[in-house]
Amino acid sequence: MSLQNEAVTVTALNQYIGALMERDDILSGIAVRGEISNWKRHPSGHIYFSLKDAGGVVRCVMFRSNVARLRFEPKDGSKVVVSGSVGVYSPSGQYQLYAQTLIEDGIGDLYLAFEKLKNTLEAEGLFDPSRKKPIPRYPRTIGIVTSPSGAAVQDMFQILERRYPLAQIRLYPALVQGFDAPKSLVEGIRYFRRNPPDLIIIGRGGGSYEDLFCFNDEGLAREIAACEVPVISAVGHETDFTICDFVSDLRAPTPSAAAELAVPDQKELAGKLRDLSGRIRVLLRRRAELSRTRLAKYADAAVMWEPERILRPFAMALTDAETRMLTAIRRIPEEKRKHLALLAEKAHSLSPLAVLSRGYGYVSMTDGQRVASVDSVKSGDEITVRLSDGKLFATVRQTEKETSDGKRNI
Repeated sequence: MSLQNEAVTVTALNQYIGALMERDDILSGIAVRGEISNWKRHPSGHIYFSLKDAGGVVRCVMFRSNVARLRFEPKDGSKVVVSGSVGVYSPSGQYQLYAQTLIEDGIGDLYLAFEKLKNTLEAEGLFDPSRKKPIPRYPRTIGIVTSPSGAAVQDMFQILERRYPLAQIRLYPALVQGFDAPKSLVEGIRYFRRNPPDLIIIGRGGGSYEDLFCFNDEGLAREIAACEVPVISAVGHETDFTICDFVSDLRAPTPSAAAELAVPDQKELAGKLRDLSGRIRVLLRRRAELSRTRLAKYADAAVMWEPERILRPFAMALTDAETRMLTAIRRIPEEKRKHLALLAEKAHSLSPLAVLSRGYGYVSMTDGQRVASVDSVKSGDEITVRLSDGKLFATVRQTEKETSDGKRNI
C-alpha cells in the first residue's frame, strides 16, 4: 500500500504502519526487559499490562492461549523479560507489544540462549518429524539416564515393573543439574550407544528453570540426534520444555508418563491374549463340529443308497421262507408234497434275486434313487443298473414312454 501524493484515512495510516512493523525482522521477534505495571487480568482470560524502565513505557497484551503457559504469577513491580512481536492497535493508533512468553528477569539470559539454540537446531532439521524413530512396542531392555537418587527414577522403576516386568532395566547414573550435568548426560547417551538397549529414557523430575537448563545443552542435543536407539525425553513437568524434548524421538510430559509410554500394560496384554485364545477355541470347536456333521451325513448317504443294503432284507426273507417250507414239506404226506413244491417255486420266482437272474435289472440314479418310470430321467442322466452278477453304469441317450393305448411318446 502506498501513501504518496494522496490523503488517506486514519485507519489506512494505522494499517500501513502495522504492516511495516509486521515485515520488520526485529519487531516481529523481539525480547524486551522491564518492570510490570498496571497488571490486569480480563474476564476473557487475556492479560493487559505495561512494561517500563527508567526512560520509557510500552503497552503490552498477552492472549489467553499464551497466558496458560505462564510458569509464575506476575504482578506489579515484577522484573521480567517479555518475548513477542510489536504491532499497532488500529482503533487507538497505539503500538503495543504482543507478548508470547513472559519469564522472570533472573533467567532472561538463559531463555535467550535457549531460543537461539532452538532456532539454530530447528533450521538444521534436527527437530524434523521425519527423523523421529518409532518407539518399540515390546522393548526387552530399557536404558535410563537420570539421577539414581531422585524420586523420578523410583517412580519409573515401579511403573515399568508393574506394567511390563519382562523388560530389563539398565540405569546410567548421571548428574541432572549443575555445571557438570550436560557432560554427564552426554556420557550416558554415549554409553547406551555403545551398549544399545531397545529404548532409552532420559530426564529428571521437576525443578526451576535453571535446574532444568542442563537439558538445553547443544552437545547433548546433537548426541541424542545421532543416537541409533529411540529416545524418550522426560524432563520436569508438563509445562516444561527443553531442547532435549524437541530433538528426542518422543516427549513425555513427566518421567512417570515416560515409563507408561515406554511399555505396554501386562494386564491389558493378558486380557487380549485370553480373548484371542477364547476366539480360537470357539472357531476350532465350530470347525470340528461342522466336519463331524458333514462326515456323518456322507456316511449315512453312502449306506442308505447302497443297492446291496436294499436287496439284503429280501434275500434273508426268502431264505427264511424256503427253510420253513422245506421243514413243512418233510412233515406233510407225500400227496401234498408236489403242491407245496409248486408253491415254493412260485415264491422263489417272486424273489428280487430270482427276478434279476432272469435278465431283469434294478435301475437307480447315481445317488441311489430308484428309477420306476421313464419320467424320472432325461437324456444325459447317468444311471446304475443292478444285475444278478454285478452293476452296469450307463448314460441315458433318450427316453421312450408307452401309453395305455400302446402308443409311444419320445
